This record gives sequence, C-alpha cells and structure tokens, in this order.
Amino acid sequence: MKLILKPLLKPLILLSLVIPLGVFSYLTFSGSDSVQVSFSTVTGIIVIVYYSLLLVAGIIWIVLQLKSVLSVKNELRKNELLHLQSQVNPHFFFNMLNNIYGTIDKDSEIAKKLILKLSDLMRYSIYEGKKQRVFLKDEIEFLQNYIDLHIMRYHKKIDVQFKIEIEDHIKIMPLLLIILLENAFKHGVENLIEKAFIHLSVKAHDEQVKFEIENNFDDKEVSKESGIGISNLKRRLNLVYPKKHNLSFSQANSIYHAQLEIQL
Repeated sequence: MKLILKPLLKPLILLSLVIPLGVFSYLTFSGSDSVQVSFSTVTGIIVIVYYSLLLVAGIIWIVLQLKSVLSVKNELRKNELLHLQSQVNPHFFFNMLNNIYGTIDKDSEIAKKLILKLSDLMRYSIYEGKKQRVFLKDEIEFLQNYIDLHIMRYHKKIDVQFKIEIEDHIKIMPLLLIILLENAFKHGVENLIEKAFIHLSVKAHDEQVKFEIENNFDDKEVSKESGIGISNLKRRLNLVYPKKHNLSFSQANSIYHAQLEIQL
C-alpha cells in the first residue's frame, strides 16, 4: 500500500500549488470584465477541487506517517524478541554445563553420555530455537530429552510423569516450556535427597495449548528470586501472544504448580 500511496503524494501536492497560482495569474493578466464574470461561474468548482486535493494529499501523508511509525515499532519488537530468544540458550546451557562439570570427576562415563545428550539439545535449540514457530510435538521431544539427561546425571530416584494429549499440526513459539521444566529441576529435584517428583501435562486441542507442571521442593531451599528465565518467558509471551495467554504459579504443602495456557 505504501508503494501505491507514495507516488501519488507528489503529484497531488504539485496540483494543489499549480491550481491557485494558475487562477491568480489568469485573473491578474486578463483585462476583460466579461471574461472575469464568466470565470466566476466556475470559481466554486475550482475551490472545491483545490481543497479536495489538499484533503486527499493530507490523508495520504498521515497514512504514510502512521505506517512508518508502525513499521518502526514492529522492527523494534522483532529485535527485542530475537534478543530475548538469544538469552534462553546461554542461560540454559550455562546451568547444564555446570552440572556436567561436577560429574566428570565422579563418573567420566556418565559425563560422556551427558555431553552427547547435551549436544542433541544444543542442536535443537540453535536451529529450531531461532524459528518463529515449531511443531509442539518437536518441542515435547526436546523436553523429554532434557528429562532423560537429568535422570542420567542424578544418583537418586525421580518420579517423572509426562502426560501428552496433542494434535500433531499445532505449532508454538520454541523454547517456552523448557523454562518451566528447568525451574522444576533446579528448585525442586536439585535440593531433594529422596521422593523427588515432577509431573507434567501437555494438552493441545482446538488451537489451545495447556501446559501444567508440578514438583515438590524443600521449604528450606526456597528461592525468592524468579530469575532471568521466568522474566524472559513473561516478556516473550507478551510479545508473541498478547492477551492470548495466561501464566500462573502457586505453591502449597511443599508442592509448586505452574500453568501456562495459550490461545493460538
């Protein structure tokens, strides 16, 4: 639309200048009273045409200015979103590398397996994480690989239950759900010696995604800071799914519950 309106603006402005100059010149250099009287009969039409041209030119100018402002806002939004998505990978892998580092001296074979598993996660997050949308089923596979990696590195029993009810065609923004799962391990399983559990549920039907996750935690190890991950998640949801999502948290009896609903 901008390509159509912009070429029209200059001719309209030129006409709005030429018409009054032409009228003024005609009246100034015409010496005949009869000509001036006959000319007066079309003066009203000329005035209407003149102001109509000014009005059209003004409307086109306003539209172009609005489109320019919206374009700048969209560009800023895209840049912010890319910046937020780029924060997820370093934050996520920084934590994982720290975990693997502590395993190398204890069990080198497990450490090797962890590194291989981590490379699969890195491959997904680097190549799929930069996309605007990914299939939900691929995102769930990424979560499952993350769970498998953690189960490998812990020397304790973890009750992990993952219920999945989704339609294969549904797509979402990548690397949203991993932040909630990562928190469940970091603030829950990490600090529990025994009876640690994480229960997940993903349902996706009729263009609606509902993700729930519950984990138990040690009351003595509760962190009051939400961390960069949750702040990042909230901002990305506001950018990509404005007024189409609901993110809530609750805790009771040493059980933490997070729920995310998205309207696609």
